[in-house]
Amino acid sequence: SLANGISTAKNLLLSEDVYAAIKAIKTLGVKVSLKKNKCKIYGLGIKGYKYKKNITIDAKNSGTLGRLLLGLLIDAKFPIKLIGDKSLSKRDFKRIVDPLTKFGATFKLKKNRLPLEMIGSKNLKPIFYNENKGSAQCKSAVIFAGMRTEGKTFIKAKKSRNHTELLSNSV
Repeated sequence: SLANGISTAKNLLLSEDVYAAIKAIKTLGVKVSLKKNKCKIYGLGIKGYKYKKNITIDAKNSGTLGRLLLGLLIDAKFPIKLIGDKSLSKRDFKRIVDPLTKFGATFKLKKNRLPLEMIGSKNLKPIFYNENKGSAQCKSAVIFAGMRTEGKTFIKAKKSRNHTELLSNSV
């Protein structure tokens, strides 16, 4: 959804997480075509999301979707509410809220869990982030948020999965 133009994903496992991600980017104004297990995403570029008032995004049971979206939406012009199912609503979101707050976004959440409301910032600033839990989700959210700032965000991270780094190196 961040690319300019059409991206195609084939042989998708059409799980609840995938459907939740598709619905989330559609909510942000990205056109998606899904036929059988082939998905076309009509990306609008890095600044292409359409922020409307009163957006609620349901990450269902996907912690990855919920946490990565917060990094991607850190420049939202209007408050965005993030919700999840009963299971996701029991999981910790403070570990991602803390570094994203340093960029300039503000959050409202109770007991460090969903639902939460994020208010993005037009004046994002780069940060130094020391990720010490080995969380690929937190590290990736910080990478996505850093892409929205002027300047360089630095990340010192404990070893974790590296899918986002591999993706960003291939661009």
